[in-house]
Amino acid sequence: MSRRLTVPERSSLHWRSPRTLIGLFALLATVATLAVTTALGSGAASAAPALPTHLLTGYWQNFVNGAKPLKLADVPTRYGIVAVSFADAVPSQSGAISFTLDSGLSSALGGYTDAQFKADVATLKARGQKVVLSVGGQNGAISLPDAASSTAFANTSYALMQKYGFDGVDIDLENAPNLANMTSALKSLAGKAGSGFVLTMAPETIYVQPGGSYLQLIDQVKDLITVVNTQYYNSGSMIGQDGKVYNSGTVDFETALADILLNGHLRADQVGLGLPASTSGAGSGYVAPSVVNNALDCLTMGTNCGSYKPTAKYPTLRGAMTWSINWDASNGYNWANTVGGHLASLPGGGGTTTPPTTPPTTSTPTPTATTTTAPPTTKPPTTGCTGLSAWSATTAYTGGQRVSYTGHAWTAKWWTYGDKPGANAQDVWVDGGAC
Repeated sequence: MSRRLTVPERSSLHWRSPRTLIGLFALLATVATLAVTTALGSGAASAAPALPTHLLTGYWQNFVNGAKPLKLADVPTRYGIVAVSFADAVPSQSGAISFTLDSGLSSALGGYTDAQFKADVATLKARGQKVVLSVGGQNGAISLPDAASSTAFANTSYALMQKYGFDGVDIDLENAPNLANMTSALKSLAGKAGSGFVLTMAPETIYVQPGGSYLQLIDQVKDLITVVNTQYYNSGSMIGQDGKVYNSGTVDFETALADILLNGHLRADQVGLGLPASTSGAGSGYVAPSVVNNALDCLTMGTNCGSYKPTAKYPTLRGAMTWSINWDASNGYNWANTVGGHLASLPGGGGTTTPPTTPPTTSTPTPTATTTTAPPTTKPPTTGCTGLSAWSATTAYTGGQRVSYTGHAWTAKWWTYGDKPGANAQDVWVDGGAC
């Protein structure tokens, strides 16, 4: 996401080559092995809200940047979750956030008051839409370096939920969050909010590559997550679930990267595809709404795929997200009408789902069996350890693949790259004993 700019600032990721990225991912995986993996934070998990089987998430801009200014109540009902962008960091208190209706937006709308905004939040909720406060963006970077800042984040977030009626928060940090303290903060906030708490995330692609900071956070709070909408734009080339490198702006990029989350980290109803509403909404990665629909078809039904074939069909995939509702409005709501209109054609398109209320008891994902696996891009060298291939830090492995390492046989639980057997933060490998 980018704030107060017509076109978001371009990340250096745009110009990284696949070879450079592979090296970066290996570094990220190495860092991941040093991450804290003990029990993190406390707070009871809240009951997940009932939602349409498939829905759109959209970001409402609390600022003016060339997109059409909107009152919150102007947001179409096609958007099931509306993220108010953005909360602001409180400079005097680490971890604390605040929210102020933008004076420029108020002026552009001919006078839009705090009281009117609160009333509009209530209006959207009465329509059945969820409204969350987005934390992050270009000017809203926060850090949680210690327990005090974690507490400040949870307390101020909850205070804003009470003041404005927000259903929850959206984590859209463009800096890597502190794993232990953000986990503690979100669990505390969920405990305060109780039943119906909505937690969404919009990580950049690099942070949900294996070993990435968001992927570790997702694994820790997956029992609280409503939906994760990865930003499949403003991104360089990335590695997909099959270990191959894919370029942004394609069906393959969206499906191959989404399959990483779907392969053991999150349920399908917790995953969405994040794309810009128009070419003005992002520096790169825009695709026509029809391409988004093809990606949704591919992941839910196995049709309209590109060269990448998902490891399974995910009929309950939650849907899609766009930056932003305002840019969509500037384009006659073409994105919402095209993608939102397509959701009804997906499996269970007219229904409602209530995610499980019993959270997982472990801090690592439970693998799901798949009947097909993609081969690694580089065949590892073979050894004599019961005929298994030796583990290689430069090979991508899929769930179920077996390797030998330090005289033991290991089985991958899900897609992994660079995670050393027996010494990785996400506990990807199962030790099968000496071989």
